[in-house]
Order: sequence, then structure tokens, then C-alpha cells
Amino acid sequence: LKFIGELEGDRFSQRIDLESCFEKGINVVDTTHGSSYPVAEWALALSILGLRNAGEHFRNLISGKTPFPMGNRDDDPSFQLGELWERKVGLIGCGHIGRRLLTFLKPFKTTNFVYDPYLEPEIADIFDFTQTSLEYILSNLEVIICLAPLTPKTKGMIGKKQLNLIKPGTILVNVSRGAIFNSEELIKRLSKKDIIACLDVFDPEPIPKDSPIRKMENVFLSPHIAGVTKRCENRFFSIMVDELDRFFSGHKTRYNLSNKTIQNRRGL
Repeated sequence: LKFIGELEGDRFSQRIDLESCFEKGINVVDTTHGSSYPVAEWALALSILGLRNAGEHFRNLISGKTPFPMGNRDDDPSFQLGELWERKVGLIGCGHIGRRLLTFLKPFKTTNFVYDPYLEPEIADIFDFTQTSLEYILSNLEVIICLAPLTPKTKGMIGKKQLNLIKPGTILVNVSRGAIFNSEELIKRLSKKDIIACLDVFDPEPIPKDSPIRKMENVFLSPHIAGVTKRCENRFFSIMVDELDRFFSGHKTRYNLSNKTIQNRRGL
């Protein structure tokens, strides 16, 4: 056995005993990052929806409310925030999804900051962002996008202390995993109505029918759809075929799992 390919895992390939593979010199490749394309797109879309206060406007429209009955939009977040152009954007996590999202952000001329303790330093130079702390991301930026994987280290990583660092007027986007946030504390923070959240994920899922977050006007929700598209199925396979071609042509494969993967998987 020389090659193992994972097409339907969750980027860490929990089904594969990586240590044994490495001991035997088996090349292990994971192409499930093929879903990073639609996730990055949805992260971009949710950022814009948040800046446009889409959750509140949609709720008002379907409930029959008259928008801006006095003609005054000064208090409307979509008027005050409105544009992604030249905003300061912070990414929590910068793997395949984050790097693809950074390419999508280029036309908007955003200034980008990244928190990712597993990142190689040269990535910041290649994608032109500033590596910084989680505290800086939460405290200073206008749009915060969570892209981190769920590991023992990231579970509950953002709780009361971290959420209270977020300044009023911030857009908070999560397209990774709901359990990275303490859901109870997230709801408390959002109840202040001074930030806007666009969430594709939540903990637990499905969101309980009686959860207050379902009715919050400053929240835009989608049901964990970011990485689920028909085109992903073929993409996982086509990327793997390309990897097999590289491997048996004597070239290096691009999407190898490594000891670093194990460390990330275990939150080390």
C-alpha cells in the first residue's frame, strides 16, 4: 500500500490511523477541502449581508412592517455600515477556506488580519495579511469571520470574556462550527443589539425551536449550508484524480496529511 485518499472526511480524516500510515511510509491525501470553495463564497456573502443588516430588513419585510416610515435612515446599521469596501477584516483560522476567502476579498481592498497559531509565517507574506492575536481580532476589527476547525482546543474558545471584547457596530460571521462559541454567552452578547451576527452554524444543531437566537433581529441565520453543494461531490473526486496523477508520475502531492495534522486534530 502506497497511497490512501480521503474524499469525504472533515479535513482531519478521523477514519485514518495517520501514525501507522506515516510509520509505513504511506502517502495520505485529503481532498475534502474541495468544499472550501462554497464555504468561502458564503463567508463573503454573509459578511456583506451583515453589513447590510439583511436579517432585520428581511424580518421586517415578511412581517409587513413599513421600512423607514419617517424617511430617516440614520439609525439603520445598513446605512451606517453598508459596504465591505476598504473594511478591516479579521479571520479566525486561515486554512484552505481562509486562503480562498482572502482571494475573494482582494477586489474590496480590505485590510486583513489573521489569528491562526498553526500558520506558517510565510503565508502572511504570500496573501498579504497581518498575523495577530485572537484578542486583537475580536477587539479592533469591523468584520470578524470564524473559519477555525473544531478541535479540543477550539471548542468553547470564544466565551463571555472574548465576546465582550467585540466593539459595537461589528459584524460577526461563523461558517465553521457552532461549538467554537459558547452559545449561551453568544446569545447574551447579541441581546445587547449593538453587533450583527450572520451564522451558518450553531450549537446545538438544528437550532432548538425555542432558542432566542431564532427571533433576534440583529441575526441572520442559515442552516449549515455553506459547504453543501452538488458541485462539491465531483470536485472531491477530480482533485483526488489530480493527486493520483501527480503521485504516480513521481511528483509531490499537494494535499498531504502530516504530523501537523495530528497536532491540529488533537488541539496540541
